[in-house]
Amino acid sequence: MRAGLSPSAATWVLAQQFAVRGLVAIKFLAIGRILGPAAIGSVGVALLAVAIAESMSDTGLPQAVVQGEDAPTRDELGAVLTTLVARGLCVALLLLIAAPFMTAQFHLGRSLLVQMAAALPLVRGMASPSYYVAQRERRFANVAAIEIGTALLDCCASLVFALSGAGAYSVLAGLLLGESLKSALTWLAFAPRPPLAPRWSGIGHYVGFSRWIWASSVVNLVLNQFDKIVVGKMLGPAQLGAYQMSSRLAQLLLADAAIALAQYLFPTFAARHRADANEAARLVKRWLVLGACAVVLLAIVLRALASPLFTWVLGPQWQPAVPLFRIFVVNMGLGALIAVLVAYLRARGDARASAQASAMQVVVLIAVVPWAVHRWGAIGIAWGMTAGLATAGLWMLYRTLFSR
Repeated sequence: MRAGLSPSAATWVLAQQFAVRGLVAIKFLAIGRILGPAAIGSVGVALLAVAIAESMSDTGLPQAVVQGEDAPTRDELGAVLTTLVARGLCVALLLLIAAPFMTAQFHLGRSLLVQMAAALPLVRGMASPSYYVAQRERRFANVAAIEIGTALLDCCASLVFALSGAGAYSVLAGLLLGESLKSALTWLAFAPRPPLAPRWSGIGHYVGFSRWIWASSVVNLVLNQFDKIVVGKMLGPAQLGAYQMSSRLAQLLLADAAIALAQYLFPTFAARHRADANEAARLVKRWLVLGACAVVLLAIVLRALASPLFTWVLGPQWQPAVPLFRIFVVNMGLGALIAVLVAYLRARGDARASAQASAMQVVVLIAVVPWAVHRWGAIGIAWGMTAGLATAGLWMLYRTLFSR
């Protein structure tokens, strides 16, 4: 990891992290204070529907482009684009069809939120796949500029809509504008531009790697959305809003830095592994030691300051979320370390290991959550997630240290 202002310097990743996550924090905390838990929960249901559909249809192609031994040709990028656009269109249509069902199941009242969210996968699928080539080549300065511009438009538009009385729709309106800008900028900023004519062949060599990305996405769907589905279905949007805000705040303060850093580590580990596998293994060990020390320190501080933090940032109406926040701090700390492990395992071509770890996490979740929910309710779900994350992390750590 090198400082400086060269296009591949980690400085740009850190700047992107600081700016993007800061803008996301401003957006959701301000809207949470303006609109309250019920509105946040309603938006959460719409975004939950998008997450489910996108995870079930994940192609793994962006990660395969970054990890592959050879850079993709222009024709191969055309096939990637065709696949991603088709996937986005199918997901959008599926969400439009499912909107009335989601509205009834999660007590939303109107289906327009889910219908608006249906446009997100299509807009994302229309981005130029040369964006993933830029990540592969570690052009972090260009990537950071696009991501920061997208987040700025999203934040500003969402707040303007919220203050003008748009309610929960303001969050989705901001997201749509931001994603539209990002897709447009990927075509303007990156080369080579893939051909627009539909192309369905030429990327079969990505399938072996991408299928494990898809498997991980499906399993992670269960892991990341199961608790929200249970809370939203049984307790309604207001309780889901409190649950999601405590999780999101813990993520913003702890896990997002590691997740964003993994965007730098994945192509960096991949480049190191292609040049010298032993050096890549030594590098990931150093990152794990540094990450573990930082996570422990931050978790202790955040758990101690939980109650005044919620009162100051969100207001007293959010105090019931404090006990959940203290658990999510632990969960997000584990998630931060797992993000480093996943970046390394995928970089060396071992995407199967993270998929196996996710499957183990599902088994733990199924075994623990029914008893934990019966005994402690939503608190039990959160602790069940902790047990699953610890299991997954230990398996990936074993694969990292003792398997080649």
